Amino acid sequence: QVQLVESGGGLVQAVESLKLSCAASGRTYSTYRMGWFRQASGKEREFVASINWGGGITLYANSVKGRFAISRDSAKNTAYLQMNSLKAEDTAVYYCAARPITSTTYDVWGQGTQVTVSS
Repeated sequence: QVQLVESGGGLVQAVESLKLSCAASGRTYSTYRMGWFRQASGKEREFVASINWGGGITLYANSVKGRFAISRDSAKNTAYLQMNSLKAEDTAVYYCAARPITSTTYDVWGQGTQVTVSS
């Protein structure tokens, strides 16, 4: 029933911007925390950013702090990842995920969207 669908990925050049979307359906996420993760080719999946669905508490990986911004629109049941000043090392498949605020495990994942940054 729970489903997350990412969109907005694509091919851009370094220093350009891109905004990813994560549409949630099939469940109420007011008590959930939404997260963005990414996985580059040949590397393990890593945390990028997260936000409480019902609040503005945000966390960012050091590698993206100051460049990326996570947000959400509860009316649209959608979370976003605004990516600015993109670098070649940002190239990866980006995944949206969700977990209950009281949990430490993200148990709902989207299918992923490819982001490729040329240099």
